[in-house]
Amino acid sequence: MIAKSAVQTQQGPVTDRGRNARVAILLSTYNGAPFLREQLDSLISQTHQDWVIFASDDGSSDTTLAILSEYQLKLGQDRLVIFPGPRKGFSANFLSLLKRPELEANYYAYCDQDDVWEADKLERGVRWCETIAPTQPALFCGRTRLIDEAGSPIGYSQLFSAPPSFRNALVQSIAGGNTMLFNEATRELLMKTQEGDRIISHDWWTYLLVTGCGGIVHYESAPTIDYRQHGRNLIGSNGSFKDQILRLRKLLAGTFKHWNDANLQAIKAVQDQLSSDSQRTLALFVQARQSTLPKRLLLISRSGVYRQTLLGNLGLTAAAILQRL
Repeated sequence: MIAKSAVQTQQGPVTDRGRNARVAILLSTYNGAPFLREQLDSLISQTHQDWVIFASDDGSSDTTLAILSEYQLKLGQDRLVIFPGPRKGFSANFLSLLKRPELEANYYAYCDQDDVWEADKLERGVRWCETIAPTQPALFCGRTRLIDEAGSPIGYSQLFSAPPSFRNALVQSIAGGNTMLFNEATRELLMKTQEGDRIISHDWWTYLLVTGCGGIVHYESAPTIDYRQHGRNLIGSNGSFKDQILRLRKLLAGTFKHWNDANLQAIKAVQDQLSSDSQRTLALFVQARQSTLPKRLLLISRSGVYRQTLLGNLGLTAAAILQRL
């Protein structure tokens, strides 16, 4: 099943406009030498060939920069551009790339250093985005196939079936940034992010902004990447029951509350661009977090916020009761 937002679109063959659509691949690197070549090779093998890799290295001390330079010689400086990162973590690195004036593209795709992309990943994302008006924020994202360090399949990320929406985005991110491709209208929203604000995760932030500002999200059930699971992963998959329990513990321990504090502060930068429905949902959610228990539960219910699974929604209710929102 493929879950979409309320606005439905028809997908057809890639148009000539789609074939000529430039995609900026935003590659964040940090000590990624063990798997970087395999990832770069998968980017080079894309069926959609109108792309430029913009790599931002966040201070690697291994051979990551040497590998990037090697591929830059092979591809040319017009197809692989290398920047120094801000050294403030992965989310800040991705957002710093998005704000680079050197980026000129129709679409943008976040890229981790240790995954492997399906050959048609960009083509599938561009095909869908081409059905959306350029002035409307659009986000293509989805499920992943999980692989181990050796590249052997070990499962899939959890499949979500509830529709993407701002009511969901306020309390949950549904897809990894490594699956995301979005248009210029979405980039313009992301560029409004304030430097001093703490962004918990660039993918959750992207989902929040697109859904909050009247955009359209397509969640693809068929994986577009192999997502490598290893000891150096900053954020792993949430596919297993154990992963969900760990996230539930974080929610009840107060981590979720701190994440919400950060997101609600950051979203003030686009408050005037939120849809009227999103503004109402946001106001009810903010009020609920500041209210006593009976009123808090009533306001959470009225806001309509939800998570994608039964266990997640039970955790959300528990967090509301324990004042961990």
